[in-house]
Amino acid sequence: MLLGMSQERLGELLGLTFQQVQKYEKGTNRIGAGRLYQIAQILGVPIDYFYEGADTHINNSASMVSPPVAEFLSSSEGLQLAMAFTQIRSIKLRRRVVELVRTMADEEKDI
Repeated sequence: MLLGMSQERLGELLGLTFQQVQKYEKGTNRIGAGRLYQIAQILGVPIDYFYEGADTHINNSASMVSPPVAEFLSSSEGLQLAMAFTQIRSIKLRRRVVELVRTMADEEKDI
């Protein structure tokens, strides 16, 4: 998701169906070392990227940011929001969007 690559596209690059990729992602099917290596190559990440708690990730990976940000960017809505936000060129408008979101978050706390 962080790379903007669909399961379908990853499946094509691996010579698999997107259903097979889904089974890997959900843990329904195990991934062999060779296949994991292929996936890492396609995504441009080291193998240890896929292991929870690994300390050595690429600079662009979510592990290099704080956990709340990583969680936000790993959600579909968060990724869409981040991508849309980066398309706003006006600093003034960006600040207004941030203030709007802060206000909404504060109101959510009060509920």
